[in-house]
Amino acid sequence: MKAMILAAGRGERLRPLTDSLPKPLVSVAGKPLIEYHIEKLALLGVSDIVINQAWLGHKLPEILGDGSRWGVQIRYSDETTALETAGGIKHALPLLGDEPFLVINGDIFIDYLPDVSLAYRMVIQAEADAFLWLVDNPAHHPQGDFAIDVNGQLTVDDEPKLTFAGLGIYHPRLFINLPEGKQALGPVLKQSMSQQRIQGVHFKAYWCDVGTIERLEQLQSRLLAQD
Repeated sequence: MKAMILAAGRGERLRPLTDSLPKPLVSVAGKPLIEYHIEKLALLGVSDIVINQAWLGHKLPEILGDGSRWGVQIRYSDETTALETAGGIKHALPLLGDEPFLVINGDIFIDYLPDVSLAYRMVIQAEADAFLWLVDNPAHHPQGDFAIDVNGQLTVDDEPKLTFAGLGIYHPRLFINLPEGKQALGPVLKQSMSQQRIQGVHFKAYWCDVGTIERLEQLQSRLLAQD
């Protein structure tokens, strides 16, 4: 299975750090945030990784190279301007192929990645458009995003809602007919959910949306305390 790491955003709330670096290259406990993802993907056996790039995107290949030091192959999807999540995935489809693929936000931290093989098979066998991992609602997002019904389908109508972790397996058909250009992921997911074509699970590992300086410092303290 191939994976895509989303790394094209500007990272306004992490300024001034992101004035000179793409957000996923911001260092946490002595290592760029995106490297934690690459290491965990390699442990899962994912060897083909696509990274999209826009803001200061040339720095990603300069620092990460071709992935050989982790035993993976990294290819880069160039965006002149950031295309948002669905637009970026659509743009990268030629690199991602015809089979379901894993996508992870470049600005989150997860203690470990789940075993994705079962979710991959579910997308294939249930002919679902996607399988998403949801986490407990953080303090900065108490309202959550989606609920999980009794059949494991995701919905915007039920309660309680959990927060989308920025981690999912997607079938290319979810994006293939989108027009090129900027496209947010939310409306695409909600349309598919209305047809009961997206499954999900509550994921209970430690998760952090590293979107602000404060949360970056909290994560840094946590990781340093573990050493």
